Amino acid sequence: MVAIKEIPLAQIRRPLPRQTDPEKVKQLMESIAKEGLREPIDVLEVEGQYYGFSGCHRYEAHQRLGKATIKCRVRRAPIGVLQRHLA
Repeated sequence: MVAIKEIPLAQIRRPLPRQTDPEKVKQLMESIAKEGLREPIDVLEVEGQYYGFSGCHRYEAHQRLGKATIKCRVRRAPIGVLQRHLA
């Protein structure tokens, strides 16, 4: 089951380092400031913790804009799914 939730940025763990394109982040910041976030980021909820593996440009844009929360598409998963993402 997938749910859409506003989650505090501070509660989303980003265990894999990602490279972001500064120009893309800048464009997203402008778009988000004008229109809000169009497409939620995807997160896994594992044992009450949130893990983000995609949406790194949208996540960074929210951080730079000083936003406290971000709209997420949340999918609950067992620890085994998280381990496969980290492998």
